Amino acid sequence: MATTNDLKNGMVLSMDQGLWQVLEFQHVKPGKGPAFVRTKLKNVTSGKIIDKTFNAGTKVETATVDRSDMEYLYNDGTDFIFMDSKTYEQIPVSAEIMGSAKDYLLENGQAMIAQHEGSVLYVELPPSVVMEITHTEPGLQGDRSTGGTKPATLETGAEIQVPLFLETGTKVKVDTRDGSYLGRVN
Repeated sequence: MATTNDLKNGMVLSMDQGLWQVLEFQHVKPGKGPAFVRTKLKNVTSGKIIDKTFNAGTKVETATVDRSDMEYLYNDGTDFIFMDSKTYEQIPVSAEIMGSAKDYLLENGQAMIAQHEGSVLYVELPPSVVMEITHTEPGLQGDRSTGGTKPATLETGAEIQVPLFLETGTKVKVDTRDGSYLGRVN
């Protein structure tokens, strides 16, 4: 248990039959009336974001979430298998929990796994990864003033939009949060 005065960004609360991560919080002391805490909370499992206001000093139940850096080993057909680099313990993670992260994860890639009471809550990748383009149509010569883009398939099978001048075999940097092209890598 903690009070609303102890809230910090990233803290996970157990309330309303779910786990909620604190994204933002603000202590407000109006000129009139009691102080309160305005928060923005994200449901750890569904990703839903809500705004919630607590009276100052209200007790809230905190949840213990273990975050550990792990290495992605392989996909066994149904689950993605990760290994803790320190203990060599292997953990299966379902495709539903992986979400869009599976599109930007290569074998031996690093990821942060968050667990609560032995069950995996979510997988967090580094902000960007370097991947190779396995297929894209050749760029057309001519009008480049529009700065157009074309679809390209990455080595994981994910498809992103890249500039017209890129070719198959080029290594690119990709943002793992939204799948956007960040630049070419030599």
